[in-house]
Amino acid sequence: MIGVRSLAAALCAASACLAGCGAPFLKLPAGPGVPASDGAALLDQATAACRRVTTISAEIAVSGSVGGRRVRGRLLAGLAAPDSLYVEAPAPFGAPLFVIGASGGDATLVLPRDRRVLEHGRPGDVLDAIAGVPLDPADLRSALTGCTTGAVADTEARAFGSEWRVIAGDRLSYLRRDRAVEPWRLVSVAIPGAAGWRADYQDFVDDLPRRVRLTSNEPRRFDLKLALSQVEVNVVLDRSTFRVTIPEGTQPISIDELRASGPFSR
Repeated sequence: MIGVRSLAAALCAASACLAGCGAPFLKLPAGPGVPASDGAALLDQATAACRRVTTISAEIAVSGSVGGRRVRGRLLAGLAAPDSLYVEAPAPFGAPLFVIGASGGDATLVLPRDRRVLEHGRPGDVLDAIAGVPLDPADLRSALTGCTTGAVADTEARAFGSEWRVIAGDRLSYLRRDRAVEPWRLVSVAIPGAAGWRADYQDFVDDLPRRVRLTSNEPRRFDLKLALSQVEVNVVLDRSTFRVTIPEGTQPISIDELRASGPFSR
């Protein structure tokens, strides 16, 4: 948990670490602010819609950089609570670049064009290797729905005028409203530390974001803009959705090989 004494420092660090990673969607408040007693209640209000999401499917336009290399592409994704995931990177023609299926902490990745397969990987490791983002299925579902999986108990909240609240748990949650009549929204989540990252949320539809930006605290590791379309929430996704068929003739690939030559970073 982020303690009371370290909150102001963490706020400054969260703002500073993004300054060198390309312009963020939002200019976040920094400094000590003033104590606020309504933080936990406002966070509960702001995340009411995303916490009701048990499944989400979407087409995702991706742009940005991974490891300092520019990327652009399209993903088809389906996620279900608590930890199921399907992600496909279709190509303009022919077989997809990759397909990932994961459930119960076990992930399979197929590279159809290279006829390679990685079986029984840890989902977070596979996503990190293929796309450069160290998120497991639960974290990714939260990121795509504008939610947070961080602890909210024993939080400290700070107010920055009437439009901002910043809440410290095991991560920093930034709440904003434009006017007193507008609802509070979770517009950014920042995880401090060298291995941490930040998610910014914009363009809300039915209280869920349609634009997400994921940026690492480590310079050049990843800076990705995700634009969601064809979004469906809380539709039934059969268990078979998250199982990947392994074509005959595929050869195994290790997680280290995948990190060295992942198709998403080409």
